[in-house]
Amino acid sequence: MNNRIRCLLFSVTILLAGNVIAGDWKTAEPGWRYEFPRDHQVHREFKTEWWYFTGNLFDAFGRRFGYELTFFRHGIRPVAERDPKASRFIVDDLKFAHFAITDVDGKQFNFDQKMNRGAFGESGFEAGERLAWIDGWTLEEKGHDAFDVAAATSFGSLRLHLRGTKLPVVHGENGVSVKVAGGTSASHYYSMPRLETTGEMIIDGATRSLGGETWFDHEWSSSQLGKGEIGWDWACLQFEDGAALMLYRMRLESGEVEQSSSGTWIAPDGTTTLLRAADFQMTPTAFWKSKTTGAKYPIGWRIVLPAQHTEFTVQSVLDDQELRLGAVTYWEGAIDASGSRKGKPIKGRGYLELTGYAGTLGETMRGR
Repeated sequence: MNNRIRCLLFSVTILLAGNVIAGDWKTAEPGWRYEFPRDHQVHREFKTEWWYFTGNLFDAFGRRFGYELTFFRHGIRPVAERDPKASRFIVDDLKFAHFAITDVDGKQFNFDQKMNRGAFGESGFEAGERLAWIDGWTLEEKGHDAFDVAAATSFGSLRLHLRGTKLPVVHGENGVSVKVAGGTSASHYYSMPRLETTGEMIIDGATRSLGGETWFDHEWSSSQLGKGEIGWDWACLQFEDGAALMLYRMRLESGEVEQSSSGTWIAPDGTTTLLRAADFQMTPTAFWKSKTTGAKYPIGWRIVLPAQHTEFTVQSVLDDQELRLGAVTYWEGAIDASGSRKGKPIKGRGYLELTGYAGTLGETMRGR
């Protein structure tokens, strides 16, 4: 089946899934007690979940590559309504994944997706060391702080070992990351902001040994975007001095920013600070317009954190890092950051995600 037909069928599946009447799904509520490695695993009682890996890697000659590998689960039937004796062709969860490689020096960006009902075990969640898999794309847990990820497609392949050098960071307040001020849209959300990464990539027919850092997000919820919300601008950054940062802005149809937008400042010693909407400023400084979708993305930013005495600019390493995946189209790519903190220069790398610029955001995409 060619990719265009697969994308069309996937789009139809997403739309049909969006019309399924919600059943007895668990909602994200204050007081969740995170435990690891337990919470690296699947949370089937929630409707939507994703395991999200983004990183900046270098080969032995200093050539830089960005990568994204994401596994999504979108529930169709609540756990209480599932019949273990039912036909294997009945879909309880939509299973899909996204994979992209940014070749910075080669100025190339390639992406792909997979989807599979898993009737014969081709895709699924949580079986031994495997946390998630779809065909040959896999996520395996190697203890409480390490993972193996692998993916292969027409433009290249990746096989990496990831080892945590910092403890997981829980976002939000009292175990909940709120997406709508005064509303019920929320998730349980944590990150492992610094995963030491080693492995290899095959691209352009050549095998390259790689090293660098990965950022891992894991999030689960049963709610969608709030009323009037059309998308978000999200960034993760790993600074050379050991600090790290996650920020997201939820955008409204009015053009304003939802006041539930937030982030987490992670000091070099691992101490975390919750950043509310009033605690940071994100101002677009550069834009790129897609010739394919017509979407105009803010790919450059000026970010100010007054309490941390920090300000810096963010710029994409490549303008076109748009994933055009049928029902879901978004921009996600590698970025650089430079600026100052307490009068001293700082530099960093990370990833930027921009959603809702190419039309209505599909229900199955995550809500930071």
